[in-house]
Amino acid sequence: MRTLIRNAIQTPDGMVLESRHVHDYIEYVDSTNGKTYIVDGGLDYARRSANGDEIDLNVYSDEPHEVIREALTWGTYGKNGDQPLTYVKLKDMSSEHIRACLEECFYMGEIVREAMLNELRFRNKT
Repeated sequence: MRTLIRNAIQTPDGMVLESRHVHDYIEYVDSTNGKTYIVDGGLDYARRSANGDEIDLNVYSDEPHEVIREALTWGTYGKNGDQPLTYVKLKDMSSEHIRACLEECFYMGEIVREAMLNELRFRNKT
């Protein structure tokens, strides 16, 4: 089954709007044309504006791992959990961080777990 891994668009002025979780409604007025662009739904559904000039940046689970590792992000509060929330691309996570997530994050979705395991395999091949 094809599953959404990234829900994002790029506006004509280059702004990337990404919805990370359900009801994560993002709205932006483009500086070049004054049009309003939206993205919503996180990984549950893709709702967006239909101006016709936005670039679709969605990524799905059936795409090659080389694409998924560039698009999938993991929210982290740092090693000790005391830092501001930041999002790190799967490709930029350390192998130690990926292993810790796989061992300690029981709420992780199966698609994310599979992508992390594939990333560790990918690194062992290269």
